[in-house]
Amino acid sequence: MAELGFNEHHQNEVINYMRFARSKRALRLKTIDSCFQDLKDSRLVEETYTADEVAEMLEGLRAVVRAEVETELINAAHTNVLLLRQLFSQAEKFYLRLQTDTSELENRELLEQVAEFEKAEFKTTNKKTNQETNKPKLAPLNEGGVSELLQKEISRLQEENDRLKARLRTIESQATSALDEKSKMEQALKDLQKVQGDQQEISGLEDTVAALRADFQHALSASSATQKDLQENLVTAKHDLLRVQEQLSQAEKELEKKFQQTAAYRNMKEILTKKNEQIKEIRKRLRKYEPDE
Repeated sequence: MAELGFNEHHQNEVINYMRFARSKRALRLKTIDSCFQDLKDSRLVEETYTADEVAEMLEGLRAVVRAEVETELINAAHTNVLLLRQLFSQAEKFYLRLQTDTSELENRELLEQVAEFEKAEFKTTNKKTNQETNKPKLAPLNEGGVSELLQKEISRLQEENDRLKARLRTIESQATSALDEKSKMEQALKDLQKVQGDQQEISGLEDTVAALRADFQHALSASSATQKDLQENLVTAKHDLLRVQEQLSQAEKELEKKFQQTAAYRNMKEILTKKNEQIKEIRKRLRKYEPDE
């Protein structure tokens, strides 16, 4: 975009530095001019001087001018170091490493290019000064500039990363708990299905006992039956009782094996005990109808 190959922003920065250097140079030249003027005003008051007096005046002027030039050169070198410090500080905030080539500082072609650029840029000094005054200036890259925004963005991303990691750990814990709960529910369902099957068998036995009780009740109510029929019924009832007792005994053993670890086993055992007691009671009643031996 420009003779020095910079973009507009950097070109404006170069122009500002050159304006600063020109002002310092003009101030130092005025100081040197004042040294000569002081010599004229303080020493050149006579019409004739000897060679020694002239040599003394020139030596004094040389010392003063040399001191002024040396001061300016030292100040320029230090000023350039401060300028490099600003550039390096900004680069380090973005983890950049800048390099310099001092041999390029004596490149006559580049120096002439800079001189031409300065001559063309400051041809109309007043106009340029007014334009630069009206232009908005960008904020420097310091602790409150772009580097701070970048650091805030890095901190925000780190916090977001920590939140996502914590959320992931929470989700993993919830998933593990859900899997454990699912396993427990599946096992409980299997146990429930097994208990339901056992309850169906118990229900069948209860129906058989109820049917037998109904038969005995019917036999007892048949008062018009003959003694022979009654005895036959009693024999049949005894066989049925023995068969039922055997079935109950076998069922009790099976239930003990199946439900020895469950509460249903204890409940069923109590039911069977009550049923046996009822059967014994029925037998006692039936003995009243048996002949004495």
